[in-house]
Amino acid sequence: MPKITRPLRSVLYIPGSKDRALDKARGLACDAIIFDLEDAVTPDEKPAARDTLAAALTQGGYGNRLKVIRINGLDTPWGADDAAAAAKMNADAILLPKVGSPEDLDALARIVGDIPLWAMMETPGAMLNAPAIAAHPQLQAMVMGTNDLAKDLQTRFRADRLPMMAGLGLCVLAAKANDIAIIDGVYNAFKDDDGLRVECDQGRDMGFDGKTLIHPAQLDVANTAFSPSEAEVDLARRQIAALEEIEASGQGVAVVDGKIVENLHVATARETLAKLDAIADLNAEH
Repeated sequence: MPKITRPLRSVLYIPGSKDRALDKARGLACDAIIFDLEDAVTPDEKPAARDTLAAALTQGGYGNRLKVIRINGLDTPWGADDAAAAAKMNADAILLPKVGSPEDLDALARIVGDIPLWAMMETPGAMLNAPAIAAHPQLQAMVMGTNDLAKDLQTRFRADRLPMMAGLGLCVLAAKANDIAIIDGVYNAFKDDDGLRVECDQGRDMGFDGKTLIHPAQLDVANTAFSPSEAEVDLARRQIAALEEIEASGQGVAVVDGKIVENLHVATARETLAKLDAIADLNAEH
């Protein structure tokens, strides 16, 4: 399955049953949209939500935003029908909730064919099986379900998320080892920009590619947090220039800000600049 190379800084949940929300999403500055048929849709609305979402995706207008459909679990009365319907929609991937093992993804693949799959990682069992799940050949991304994980862990809320660090870390390691994307969980207090900023910075430092969001008001904070800062871009350019200068002269050691610059630093610097360019391309197309 091809790796996702585009930015995934902001991944916004949108109810698949709400025409107004589906329409508004066409103009939002998010990198990806998760069209939700699961938690955001009541049981009575679920069958109709498939038709509502299919019509919206047929109409289009979502630009270059990555379009992902979250279906209900295959162990629910709606999951199989969701999967069959989603496979016929104009979407980039299908997201399966509460994935516990690679076999769960196998079951979805048997319904949807070779469409890229995403996995919700939200149970203790999923954390322990993260390496096997991440290695599934059809998986493109993992999405942390931190609310459900916190419930199963019976933990209390902490701003530092310490009780969930083991699980988050296992998933990040599994994703990086298999070269797939990994998206951090939601921040529930959608009016608390400062708290969101702290959690976004923490997630970025851990290695997450972006953050799932529950409200458009959170987009700016997430987009900024997961974009290279001016200082990072400046450092990257100076590191590349310093190493190129030393290589051209054939002598000495590259040093920037009193620190030795090695090839690995320049590789990271080039990734920083490539991400900056990719973000610019996205913004130009929004």
